[in-house]
Amino acid sequence: MSGTSLDAIDLVYVKLVRNDSWNFHVLKVKSIEYNHVWQTKLASAISLPNIHLKDLNNEYTLYLSQCINDFIYENQITELLAICSHGHTIHHQPGDGYTFQIGNLPILADLLSQRVVCDFRSQDVDMGGQGAPLVPIGDHFLFNKYDYCLNLGGFANISYSLNDIRKAFDIVPVNVVLNYFANRLGSDYDDSGAFAKAGKINSEVLAQLNSLPYYKVDGPKSLGVEWIDNHVWDIIKSIDNPLDALATYTEHVAMQISSVLLPESTVLVTGGGAYNSFLIHRISSYSKAEIIIPNKELIEYKEALIFAFLGVLKLRNENNCLASVTGASMDHSSGKIYLP
Repeated sequence: MSGTSLDAIDLVYVKLVRNDSWNFHVLKVKSIEYNHVWQTKLASAISLPNIHLKDLNNEYTLYLSQCINDFIYENQITELLAICSHGHTIHHQPGDGYTFQIGNLPILADLLSQRVVCDFRSQDVDMGGQGAPLVPIGDHFLFNKYDYCLNLGGFANISYSLNDIRKAFDIVPVNVVLNYFANRLGSDYDDSGAFAKAGKINSEVLAQLNSLPYYKVDGPKSLGVEWIDNHVWDIIKSIDNPLDALATYTEHVAMQISSVLLPESTVLVTGGGAYNSFLIHRISSYSKAEIIIPNKELIEYKEALIFAFLGVLKLRNENNCLASVTGASMDHSSGKIYLP
């Protein structure tokens, strides 16, 4: 799994077991941080012409295979049903019927000498869906003891059941924006939200952010980097001081997240943003929900774990995309299977 926050490739070796219900056992994990060169390539890829994007796709597929092969070798993994890979999202414009993740080329199976399940989003978009979020099917089967599953990554997305129907949507951009201002302060991210805590909230900018039309639209709905480019940057970059920008945007994120949480509910929080204690504190200041921060393994690898689960469902020809979540024409089994 590689997320929009551009921090790392997350790898999980997991055993999935189905008896009366699905259970999982995480065996090995590793996070491979992107170096500056890869961060720059991936961040600028959205503006590449197709011919250069094709080259990047080939280069990234090779890099991904090297990371996975090293992980297999380091952990002496010999028993593998499949490698299930999300790739890395470059374009996500479901309203225009388009989403694109690099690293999903058929050659990946040859480079790994393993069966590969990948490209989980394209089919859903072709069927009129948002192609996101895809994690809720895993929330439904693996984490259903919680009222909400909230992921704080590049974007915040949430999943919950309503009248036995799974619902989910992207709430608000998070680390894609916060990391930008942390970078201006010489840090990769806002550690524990210390920068935001030190800044002052710009109430005018906060009001502008909170009034963006997206937040008033009911799901299914999803966000991409393009949406931030078109709607967020001009507003938040009007604040000159990065500390104040972080304070203002963190408050915006907390307000938007808390607005969807029912009182007395339980909320499992995962993703890198779960370590942002100031953000968690600000969410709690607006909401009476019980915020649950799990162990480090789940915080950092839940999303990768669930993409393994999506791959298993695909191999079983069982639905792994829910129309109630993505808005597709029907539930379906998404992804491509490549053999070496």
